[in-house]
Amino acid sequence: MSTIDRLDDAQVLRNDRAISWLVTIVIGALAFILRIINLARPANLAFDETYYAKDAWTLLHLGYEADWPKDANDQIVAGFTDIFTDNPSFIVHPQLGKWLIASGEYVFGMNSFGWRIAAVVFGTLLVMATIRMARRLSRSTLVGAMAGLFITFDGLSFAMSRIALLDIFEAAFTVMAVACLVADRDWFRHKLACYLRTNGLQDLQGGYGPLLWWRPWRWAAGLTFGLAIGCKWNAMYVLAAMGAMAVIYDVTSRRTAGASGKAFRSILLDAPLAFISMVVTAGLIYVATWWSWLTTPGGWGRDFGTKHPDDFWVRHFGNALGSLAYYHREIYGFHTGDWIAEQTHVYEAPPMTWLFMGRVIGIDAVNDIKPGVDGCNATGGDTCLRVISGVGTPLLWWAALIAIVIGLGLWWLGRDWRFAIPLVAGLTPWLMWFPNADRPLFFFYAIMIIPFTATVLAMVLGKILGPADAGHRRKRGALIVGVVVLLIVADFWFIYPVLTDQLMTRTMWSLRMWLPGWI
Repeated sequence: MSTIDRLDDAQVLRNDRAISWLVTIVIGALAFILRIINLARPANLAFDETYYAKDAWTLLHLGYEADWPKDANDQIVAGFTDIFTDNPSFIVHPQLGKWLIASGEYVFGMNSFGWRIAAVVFGTLLVMATIRMARRLSRSTLVGAMAGLFITFDGLSFAMSRIALLDIFEAAFTVMAVACLVADRDWFRHKLACYLRTNGLQDLQGGYGPLLWWRPWRWAAGLTFGLAIGCKWNAMYVLAAMGAMAVIYDVTSRRTAGASGKAFRSILLDAPLAFISMVVTAGLIYVATWWSWLTTPGGWGRDFGTKHPDDFWVRHFGNALGSLAYYHREIYGFHTGDWIAEQTHVYEAPPMTWLFMGRVIGIDAVNDIKPGVDGCNATGGDTCLRVISGVGTPLLWWAALIAIVIGLGLWWLGRDWRFAIPLVAGLTPWLMWFPNADRPLFFFYAIMIIPFTATVLAMVLGKILGPADAGHRRKRGALIVGVVVLLIVADFWFIYPVLTDQLMTRTMWSLRMWLPGWI
């Protein structure tokens, strides 16, 4: 291949652009339908919905999170929803995810469907963003479709798409941001190829090439990273890792174009522009997500600036932003302080166990339902139960763990850049928790991991499948890939009852608890 052809290799994606969008929409629709069925069950506030659904409702009415009476959960289920106080509540996560939950409550009311529907929408967007990211990385709509199907039929992604927690919003925005950076790499290389064509050059002949000030996909990445951090802070680690990757790819792209040693000038020229378009933009967007707290007087700590006019941040940035800075110091202190480190939880899971699902999360449970009650048909001394478990589809997660090892080999030994992005993006929000493992951590945080590791699995299966003209190898590869995909889908349907609050006997439930840590 010529230098121009190597730079412009993403143009192959134009061949089936319309079909790829049709595939994306169809799989997205399938994911949406699967997730919205019986969404309102159970009607109670499950797990940490007790925080976020209620915070969202007070955001709608007050512009800030407020306190509720102790028996609020039961009253909400009974239909009494305007029982909150105007006393501000100290919250430890940003507001955007709760505003998204509030959008569903605004349309459908303060009920289980209303506070969960936004999660369904963003769970669907997570599937679709994964398809687009995987397709662009692999240069294959088929591989992108496989990655999307894996997230569609992943138990953890499914469960997190049906509960009013913040993590599904963070994950969706993070995958969108990484997809934007993958698109930026192709956009930048295409511009280099156009520069060579326009100037009649085979390569840059040792020159630096054009300095591109306007890179729309990077600005889009900054926007979506800011939205992700506006849901939960740990997305900033992915921003940092992918920002470094973006600069590395600028250097390697210019070297491919023939810049030789001058390509390293990107560290001085392209990197500052990347910092502005990604980090500064993300920071501004993040601050903007606090708009309701900034523009209303009643939020927790909102009066700090008035009471402490000599504070450094208040003096230099004004009352509102100075008070916000104080609030953030308090939130950071909560997350890193002694109190949280001393807490324990029955479902806490060390990050070392996440990739193989050593300890999953229990979201809701009604145990010991007697025969004849609620349709229970248990016999022989057995009883029934209803549970919602935040468990990934086991065969998917275990296959993805194997694919991570293979992907690392293809990246480090095979020099295949395509595996670097999902591996770095997926392992960063896993590794960042190890220094914080002295506090209670939970498996459902891994919703930030599985879109990327599922993409790695799809790409490894694409390698097994081989090119379309590979003859007998293609047939053998298609058989292997088909069996893997079908087993993963079948495994999802097997665990479906423990994801959806279905009535089952304890014996049938036990058949689905493959590891002691799942109980």
